[in-house]
Amino acid sequence: MILYIYSHIIHSKCIQYRIEIIHPPKLTDMFAKVKSPVFIDSLKFEVSATAPSFLKAVLKDDTGSVCSTFERNVAKEENELTWRNLNELPYGVYTLVLSHGEDEMQVRLVKRV
Repeated sequence: MILYIYSHIIHSKCIQYRIEIIHPPKLTDMFAKVKSPVFIDSLKFEVSATAPSFLKAVLKDDTGSVCSTFERNVAKEENELTWRNLNELPYGVYTLVLSHGEDEMQVRLVKRV
């Protein structure tokens, strides 16, 4: 985990920002790619399966609580998946944990209204 903290002053108030990179995947470990880090009611993934496989996605809020899960068998010829019905989640920052066999990757996402 890499953590950067920086601040600047706006109207005599010190504003601090924290940027966190959670287990960045190596380029060769990327078995899926999220089309956009911002979502409203659905998430789209580009998948790179060379054989039929199983994909599991878990969406966690900023406290680490599981908000939604998505599991799907991915056919070899499929290259895009859509996770729908996320419109009931409150807006905010989420962590998406994608699992593909023993491989796992995490991505930070923002839910907009």
